[in-house]
Amino acid sequence: MRRVRYDCTGGPLFLEEAPVPEPGPDELLVRCEAIGVTLPAVRKVTEAAEPIPLGGEIAGEIVAVGEGVTRFRVGERVTGLCFGHGYADFAILHEAMASPVPDHADAVDAVALVRSGLVALGALTAARPEPGEAALVTAAASGVGHLAVQLARTRGATRVVGAVSDPAKSTFVRALGADDVITYDQADWGVRVDYALDAVGGELLTPCVAALAPGGRLVAYSSGGGTIRAYDLLVGAKSVIGFQMAHIARGKPELYERWRQELWHLFGDGTLKPAVHRKFALEDAAEAHATIESRVNSGKVVLVP
Repeated sequence: MRRVRYDCTGGPLFLEEAPVPEPGPDELLVRCEAIGVTLPAVRKVTEAAEPIPLGGEIAGEIVAVGEGVTRFRVGERVTGLCFGHGYADFAILHEAMASPVPDHADAVDAVALVRSGLVALGALTAARPEPGEAALVTAAASGVGHLAVQLARTRGATRVVGAVSDPAKSTFVRALGADDVITYDQADWGVRVDYALDAVGGELLTPCVAALAPGGRLVAYSSGGGTIRAYDLLVGAKSVIGFQMAHIARGKPELYERWRQELWHLFGDGTLKPAVHRKFALEDAAEAHATIESRVNSGKVVLVP
């Protein structure tokens, strides 16, 4: 089979031939039909001290199962998070991380919706939204952000503001249902919201906090770091909440599954519409990573073996 690998920090990525892996206990062997490309995967290449397998979101057909697997059978279609080599024709998926793909969806829908949707829904839930509130979503055109814009409406937001790096993304974000779109470089964002979902971090934390109304909540789910002055929170009785999907996946599997079911329900009735910026061939993984690094994407970036 083919798989994408790199030999040193920073790459380059290259395609190599490798044996098809065999599923171990509680594992599924999946023929990959779609692979989601994310910023954390890109950062593995650019920042990790040594090369590690490029895992991530995959979707496809089960072709073999390991000992102890009870929830799935060969021939079924699944999606989930792969912790090994996921940029490949075949990948190993642990049964606990897999969920079925409904008949009305394809593999590309699955990788565009599930993992990114879980992060968006989790961050939104952490904000404790109330009907009638106003929401701000940074990286509003990203794989997670474009779903968060839509999901905020399902939680009763009467005003949704999208923040983007490039004004060229404004039309896309407005089409998702955003009432207003701002760009990061505006001196004054000129908005007041009840909660903000931030996927960027760094210098963007300051304007995010400034955009909060008194009592507002900022949910930070970025790995970009950054600091906030305690005084800026104190004067407006504002709060900051950190969110990481891994804590839900490991510690609250029932909630994790309930969120997955909600996402598929919203997809099925047309409320939630995942967007794909572009589909790349497996051999073009480097170009897919460059697209994520340059922040030009509007929607999900997907590899299709």
